[in-house]
Amino acid sequence: MLFRRSLRTSAAALALLLPFAAACGTDARAESSTVTLAVGATGWKAEEAVLKYAGLDDTPYKIKWSLFQGGDQQLQAIRAGALDLASSSEIPPVFAAADGSANFKVVAVQKGATLNQEVVVPKGSKVTGIAGLKGKKIGYVQNTTAHYFLYELLKQAGLKWSDVDAKPLLPNDGLAALNGGGIDAFASYGTSIITAHQQGATTVGSGKDILSGNFLWSARDSVLSSPEQKAAAADLIARITKAYAYVRDGHLDGFAQVTADATHQPLAQARKDLTDAQAQRPTQARTVGDDTIASQQKVADVFTELGALKEHLDVKTFWTTELDADLEKAL
Repeated sequence: MLFRRSLRTSAAALALLLPFAAACGTDARAESSTVTLAVGATGWKAEEAVLKYAGLDDTPYKIKWSLFQGGDQQLQAIRAGALDLASSSEIPPVFAAADGSANFKVVAVQKGATLNQEVVVPKGSKVTGIAGLKGKKIGYVQNTTAHYFLYELLKQAGLKWSDVDAKPLLPNDGLAALNGGGIDAFASYGTSIITAHQQGATTVGSGKDILSGNFLWSARDSVLSSPEQKAAAADLIARITKAYAYVRDGHLDGFAQVTADATHQPLAQARKDLTDAQAQRPTQARTVGDDTIASQQKVADVFTELGALKEHLDVKTFWTTELDADLEKAL
């Protein structure tokens, strides 16, 4: 069993290395030893963990992973020059590019599940739906999916943003406020929602069917101007796709254990969440397309309507197909 897995992962690693070698030259492994990608992760370092689990972490370049509470913070870091590659929902790049001087481009899309994107109320709350939040204090993670789906859920319930007392909070701060009685509800995602449920919170609204499932890879302009870093970025994105394919191919239990250990939740719950997520929308990358740009434009227009953006933003100005060829080869 171990021998078969070793053969499989070695073959997968070789297949992924070939496009990188083609882009970087015949001595790519030696040359790329000086190539480093500073890459962001949200919640917990799931991407780093899945690569290791699938045996695809032997990259011919160095990766410096940094953990953030949200994709919005990743985009702030990429604007500051602290990250080369950021992963986020469709929302953070909109705000990072709103001033018209973005130093990054969206280079690829990773399809993913939209589970654990919820509005929750604390244990003992009498609120059972979004309509019941009128006039109440709602924490939300600003400039993220939580901001977007909260606004859409309020509209669906016949409420305006001004009908609630919305307070921007980071995930950890929002959890503390929810448990301490500082807010009546909290709109968030990922591990913060998992933790909230462990502490007795219940769901009153979900972004599951509101969000597109398009998660974006944004690269700093300097990455795109470096053939070595550009090839490394494409290779890394493809490796993550192949790692999740390995998980789905009979290895869910093992990665569920990795997830449970990292997120401090029961193994059964971690396995259910992982199974449900991969069933809803398998994690896999794709190249840039008109449809993915149009999807983000719709999101940007909603934020203009909300007043969070001061004026119309043409999102295609910070998208590029420059990574498409490398990514297609790597995939």
